[in-house]
Amino acid sequence: MAERSHDYDLIIRNGFVVDGSGLPRRRVDVGIRDGRIAKLAHLEGATANEEIDATGKIVSPGIVDAHTHYDPQITFDPYATMSCFHGVTTVIAGNCGFSVAPCKPADRPFLSGIFARVEDMDPIAMSGITWDDFTTFREFLESRKDKLGVNFACYIGHSNLRIWVMGDESYKRAATDAEIAAMCAMVKEAMAAGAAGFSSSMAPTHLDIQDRPVPSRLADKREVLALVAEVGRSGAGSIAFLPSSAIGGITPEDQEYLIEIGQASGLPVIIQGLGGRNKVDAPSATWEASQIFLDDAVARGGPVFSLLITRPFDRSVIIGPANLHYRAVPSWMKMLNLPEAERAAMLRDPAAREELRRAVENYNRDPAKGTTVPPPIWPTVFVDRVADAANLPLQGRSIQDLAEEQGKAPADIVLDLALAEDFKTEFRWRTESPEWRDAVHAAQRDPRMIIGTSDGGAHLAKDDGSDWSSYFLRSWVIDRGVWSLEEGIRQITQIPAALLGLAGRGTIHVGGWADIMIFDPATVGPWKKEFTHDLPGGVGRVKAWGKGVKATIVNGQPIVLDGQLTDNLPGRVVRPH
Repeated sequence: MAERSHDYDLIIRNGFVVDGSGLPRRRVDVGIRDGRIAKLAHLEGATANEEIDATGKIVSPGIVDAHTHYDPQITFDPYATMSCFHGVTTVIAGNCGFSVAPCKPADRPFLSGIFARVEDMDPIAMSGITWDDFTTFREFLESRKDKLGVNFACYIGHSNLRIWVMGDESYKRAATDAEIAAMCAMVKEAMAAGAAGFSSSMAPTHLDIQDRPVPSRLADKREVLALVAEVGRSGAGSIAFLPSSAIGGITPEDQEYLIEIGQASGLPVIIQGLGGRNKVDAPSATWEASQIFLDDAVARGGPVFSLLITRPFDRSVIIGPANLHYRAVPSWMKMLNLPEAERAAMLRDPAAREELRRAVENYNRDPAKGTTVPPPIWPTVFVDRVADAANLPLQGRSIQDLAEEQGKAPADIVLDLALAEDFKTEFRWRTESPEWRDAVHAAQRDPRMIIGTSDGGAHLAKDDGSDWSSYFLRSWVIDRGVWSLEEGIRQITQIPAALLGLAGRGTIHVGGWADIMIFDPATVGPWKKEFTHDLPGGVGRVKAWGKGVKATIVNGQPIVLDGQLTDNLPGRVVRPH
C-alpha cells in the first residue's frame, strides 16, 4: 500500500462545527480521510491534499431530503441539481408509488406517462433516462455505482410492481393471491438489493397520462398489508404512503389504515399533509385532531410521521398553455390550451366568460371525474408583472382585493387584465399568510412532523422546491428563532437520517461518513429563480438558487464549492440498516 503524503484528504479549518446532535457548536477543525470523519480537533501542523477555510461559517452535516423524485433525473444528472446547491448530500427518491425501476422495456411508455402526468416531467426530458442500463430494481441501483454526485436512496414503487406482475390488468382490479406473492418476492429482492423501503399512493390526484388512476390505486388493503409486511421482514427501511383522503383531509378510516400499515411492517410510515386540506397544505383547524391521531398511532406501536412543507408556494401564473395549476377546472384548462387568437375570442364571448367566472371556486372534487388538486385560490394570487405602464399600480395587489375594490368577480380581474395585455401579464401564486405562518409554526414543533418535501426532480416547469432547506434555515431558524441553530440543523439532518435508517449519516462524528454543508449564517437563504433550458432535448425548468452555501461535501469530496459544481462523483447508493 502506497504511503500517504498527507495526514488527511481534506481539512476544514476555522469553522464552527454544529454536529447534528443538537449539542452546542464547537470551534474545531475537521479532518477527513477515506470519505469519513477522522478527527475533530485543532489541527495546526496537520496537512491535507485539500483545505477549505470556513472562518465565520457553520460546518454542519449535509441535509437529508426525504421526499424527492430524482430517480429519472439522477440517470443523467448525478448531482441532483438544484438540491446540491442548498447543502443537500442525500436524496430519497421513488416516492408516491412509482420509481424508475423495476420496469420492463415494453412498459416504459406506461411508466413515463405516470411520471409525466403526476410529477409534470416532460416526456422529451425523460428521453435522457439511461433505460438501457437497467430493467430490475437491483440493476438500477447497481447502474449508479461510480456515477453519483449526491448520495442516493430509492423506494420501490407499488405501481411498478403491479405493472410488472399484472400488466394492463394492474389498471383494472385488485391482485390475486398468486400476484401478491409474486410482488412480495420482488419486494424481498429489492430490499436485499438496498431499497429504501416501499412507496404507494391511493391519492385521487394521481392519474396517468391517459387519465387512468395509477395502478397502486386499484390495490386493496390485503395487498398493501402483505407488501409492507414483506418490507418489514427485511428489518430496515420505511413506508411512504399516500392514503385516498390525502386530498381533503385524512379520514378516520384512513387513519386506522395507516396504523395497520405501521403495525404490519414494524417500520415508520411517512405521509404528507396531515392536518391540511390536501397533501401540500399547511396544518389548519384540524391540527388538534391530527395530534390525537399521531398520539394514538404511537400508543399502538404503529407510529406515523408526516412531511411538512415549511416553505410557502411561490409560483408563476400566466394565462396560457404553460399554466398547469388549473387541471381540476376543466373549462379553464380548455381556455388555457387554446391558440392565442382563439383564447382571446373565448374570453370575449359572454357565454364562455360566464362559465369561467366561478369555475375556479367550484373546481372538481370528485375523483371519478379526474384530478382534485385545488387550484390557486384568489386571495393567494397577485399581479406580479404588467406589460402596460398604465397598469403599474396593480403590481403587488391581490386579485381578491382588486375584485372587492372594483366590484367584479376575481376571475374577471385576471382574465380582463390578461386579455388587455395580450396575455403578457404575469401573476404570482403565493401561499404565505399570517394563518399559514401560525399553522406551520405550531406543526413543525411536533416530533412526528418531518421538515422537508422538496419534490426534487418534479414539477420543474412550475417551480423548483429545492430551496426548501435554505428557506427553513433563513426564515424559521435564523430570522424567526423558532429553533436554535443547533436544533434547526438537527431537524433536517439527523432526524430524517434516523427515520430512514441511514446509519452513519446525518451527524458529524468520528468514524461517520463525511457528508457536510458549510454555510454562512449571516447570508444563507433562498435567492432567485430563473427559467433555463438545460434538460435533455432543451426542455426548460425553473432553477432555484440560494445564497450563503460555501460547500456541499459528499463522502469527503466537495461536489459544490463557492457556487460551482466540481467534477467529483463521490456519491453512493445508500441503504437503510
